[in-house]
Amino acid sequence: MSSGQRISIMVVDDHALFRRGLISLLDEMPEFVVVGEAANGQEAVENIQRVAPDLLLLDINMPVMDGIQALSAIRKKLPEQKVLMLTISQNDDDLIDAIVSGANGYLLKNAEPDVLRATIQQVVAGNAVLAPEITNKVLQAVRRAKTDRGRGLLSDREIDVLKCLARGQTTSQIAATLFISENTVKTHIRHILEKMEVNNRAEAVARASQMDLI
Repeated sequence: MSSGQRISIMVVDDHALFRRGLISLLDEMPEFVVVGEAANGQEAVENIQRVAPDLLLLDINMPVMDGIQALSAIRKKLPEQKVLMLTISQNDDDLIDAIVSGANGYLLKNAEPDVLRATIQQVVAGNAVLAPEITNKVLQAVRRAKTDRGRGLLSDREIDVLKCLARGQTTSQIAATLFISENTVKTHIRHILEKMEVNNRAEAVARASQMDLI
């Protein structure tokens, strides 16, 4: 770790008042030292190798180059760089894009100073940290993505058949419920087993439940 035992930090935010206030706050914490600042993502990308901070505090919504673009560019040059997104955005797309692009943590700007301190230390120690307020958003987004993959895998009619199977209906009962022939039901079930790569109806129902399809 650079600068003795202190954690060196670069602050990137387009709002000068917030940036200066954050730097002042960090300067009051003896375990940190601010070694650089930038007003947009482009400045961060251009200067980070020269500044070489232990941690980059990076906003998302900025002019010239936003935080997600900057993060992607930095990851290509410095794959091991620790990056903590510090933003007001609770937008699902921003959150997922930040995680996919390689953010080590995601914290909201309304966090208490002690939470900021602890999060910085956790990220520098190699842990991934999400603000408590957005953890559920991540879980929901993952579930949606998993469900969307499943819905892309199966047709609407195959999902209807799966729902009937989950209710314990027989082939003849499914045929009556969906107003289709028993042979058509059997064809749908065969396709479901093949697409979901399972061996029987029970496994198909279990897999569909895991994927939030039923």
